[in-house]
Amino acid sequence: MDINYELYKVFYYVATTLSFSEASKQLFISQSAVSQSIKTLEKKLDQPLFIRSTKKVRLTPEGEILLRHIEPAMNLIRRGEAQLTDTAFTGGQIRIGASDTICRYFLVPYLKQFHKEFPNAHIKVTNQTSIRCVELLETGQADFIVTNYPNTALTNLYSIKKIKRFQDVFIASHAFLELKNRQVSFAELLKYPLLMLDKQSTTSEFLHNLFQQRQLDLVPEAELSSNDLLIDLARIGLGIAFVPDFCVPQDSKELFILDTEESLPSRELVIAYNEHVPVSKAAAHFMSYFEELSE
Repeated sequence: MDINYELYKVFYYVATTLSFSEASKQLFISQSAVSQSIKTLEKKLDQPLFIRSTKKVRLTPEGEILLRHIEPAMNLIRRGEAQLTDTAFTGGQIRIGASDTICRYFLVPYLKQFHKEFPNAHIKVTNQTSIRCVELLETGQADFIVTNYPNTALTNLYSIKKIKRFQDVFIASHAFLELKNRQVSFAELLKYPLLMLDKQSTTSEFLHNLFQQRQLDLVPEAELSSNDLLIDLARIGLGIAFVPDFCVPQDSKELFILDTEESLPSRELVIAYNEHVPVSKAAAHFMSYFEELSE
């Protein structure tokens, strides 16, 4: 089927903005030209792509299917354009997907180093949970992601470079002083309010699996999207938080780490990328910072 790329481009902008007028502004063409392009595309595909009304525009099921394929293609084209302008490290961009915890407690020094070396390069960091970061790779919105591992969303389509091993810990304030300086079983922990990340995270999957392996039903008191908030709530005595050790304040006199009877397996931070999609020189250089860590 021979369809002009410009028709798909117009479709992408209308589908992502859900507005013919906004798409016309971004494309610098008239609204009537946008409307005509969509009609032409729908005629060629013999499928309705949008449901139009006086107030809003919505994608049809067929339109949603097409967008899932067009969006990665558009992002690949943008990546190619960025690489062509990425000359001698004087420009270009890197696009990284990572959780806010990984960004704050691990990536910041490397971002600072990269910016110092290549001040003209554009750095785009998208914060998502480690599981949702994989979607950024799938849709071409990230050159690579830094994620907790194991990660059930990662498949053998992606290359993985291990860069840091870490340990998860339970932390509590002096409101739970009776648990300090002794071993606590998982079963006993269930008697206390447990605070943890929400179910859309690798950390939640990891802890639930550990309890399920021992036929224990883990029902947390609270599920949040931020490790920093979990630490704050643990600090004021609202519960026992489960967090990675690298984000626990080292000099805190208000918190202590629980010693559990059952061992907690260590996990890893990894870089994941699609080796079949070329990355920019800037992105390749940034990933090279972790070569020594992975050896």
